[in-house]
Parts: sequence; C-alpha cells; structure tokens
Amino acid sequence: MTDSFTIAIDGPAAAGKGTISKAVATEFGFAYLDTGLLYRAVGARVLTGVDPIEAAQTLQPEDLDRDDLRTAEVAQAASKVAVISEVRSALVDFQRAFARRAGGAVLDGRDIGTVICPNAEAKLYVTASAEVRAKRRFLELTGKGEVTSLETVLADVKMRDDRDMNRAEAPMKPAEDAVVIDTSDLSIEQALELALKTIEAVRRT
Repeated sequence: MTDSFTIAIDGPAAAGKGTISKAVATEFGFAYLDTGLLYRAVGARVLTGVDPIEAAQTLQPEDLDRDDLRTAEVAQAASKVAVISEVRSALVDFQRAFARRAGGAVLDGRDIGTVICPNAEAKLYVTASAEVRAKRRFLELTGKGEVTSLETVLADVKMRDDRDMNRAEAPMKPAEDAVVIDTSDLSIEQALELALKTIEAVRRT
C-alpha cells in the first residue's frame, strides 16, 4: 500500500486506546504513534527543570525511550504541559507529517480526530468510566512496584480528565464523526473486534 490512510484514535487515559491502537496498526500493517508519549517526554524533561516550551521545541527521538514515561508523576506533568499552546504547536507538525506517511498510520491521543487530523479517514473515541479506568491504572502501577492507592489513582484520573476536557485549546472530546467505543464492560478482545469492524467498514467505502 502506497497511499496514506489515517486512523485517529482518541480518548482518556486507561480506556484501552493504546492497546487497541497498537493492535489495529499491527492488523493493517500501519505505522503507529502514541502521541501521548510526546507530551509525556516533554513533561519528564520539565520535571528535571527544563522550560516546557524549550522542552517541546528541542525534543529528541531518544527522549521517547525513557523508562520513566509511564509513571503517574510524568502523566500529571504531561497533562499540565499539554495546556500550553506553544508546546502543542511545537508538536503538531510532527504528528501531522507522521499521519500522512505512505502506507497508512494510526495515531492515538486526545485531539487527533478533532485538531491534529480532522480529515482522518477513520476516527474512534475509546472511553470508559473513571472508576474502571482508575482500577486498570492502579493494577498497572502496582504491578510495576509503585506504591499508591485506588483512591489516589481515581482522584488523579478525574483531575486529569477535568484538565484535558476543559483546557482552552484542543480540549479532549469525540470528533463529531468519530465512532465511540465504551470499554467499561468489554474485554480487550471485544473492543478490538469492534474497532476493526468499524475501520474495515470505512476502508470498503
């Protein structure tokens, strides 16, 4: 396949969009970009004392390979820098270029279908209740040896949702033409099957 085909998958943290996005990319042989990693990498640099805008403008590929990008502290830092318009602007061009690469691309994030790639051929919005997502994230964090409580994780999830949904620039929300998949009561296999069927239907039109 030489033509570009962009799949935009948005949604809040721990809804399953990352797992679904990777599987979709593998299924179709598309390139995959976790755009949240860009913001996490910027957030991680900010935690070391780098100015947020400078961190975004000078981001290097190796910054995406840090071992600490999945920690709760970095997640909160990423959410905070994501509300800075200059940070978002610095990362937009990279994301858009990736999205139109030959052979197809899957991008997951919070504003892919609404802002980064409003003309994406397929758009999904993967979500779940805050309680379900908090439990998933709690199990993920404690499985890595982090000491926390479910109550703390739930509070973090709700705080991040509020910040992401109510930021002035590129708030997190489903695109008007996105298919919403609520994974609260779905297994990952069921959610992936639904996602693949949705994308296949678009590719056939």
